[in-house]
Amino acid sequence: MARPTGNPGNRWTTFLAHLFLVLVAWTIFIKYLFPIGFALASGEAWTTYIYWDLWPVAHLWLAWALLARPGYTRALAMGMSVIEILIIVTLFAWFLADPEWSIWRTNWFVNKVFVLAGFFLVLGTALFRPHALKS
Repeated sequence: MARPTGNPGNRWTTFLAHLFLVLVAWTIFIKYLFPIGFALASGEAWTTYIYWDLWPVAHLWLAWALLARPGYTRALAMGMSVIEILIIVTLFAWFLADPEWSIWRTNWFVNKVFVLAGFFLVLGTALFRPHALKS
């Protein structure tokens, strides 16, 4: 892994990488561990409250790329950001048209707000500070 140097771009991308590592951990807890624990404690099937997806794996890949900075980091950052922003904004539009503020949907919503903010930061970096994403 690349070590941060005195270059502000390196410190910023290290911050973004750590932000995404925290988001991965939080997402795994919110989307998988908490729902599994609740279901088991309630005597229900362990899969009852899970919203399945593999986004934590993609977010982990982005965090790694922000630290290691392979040659495709900027393309990955831009592509993943645009796709995630479009998906989340679309899901928010559908959700907010008829919101269900159960604990499960509220957890999902709060998680997505932070993921959306993280991707806006990554997209802004890729667009306005592309040198920060180069090795």
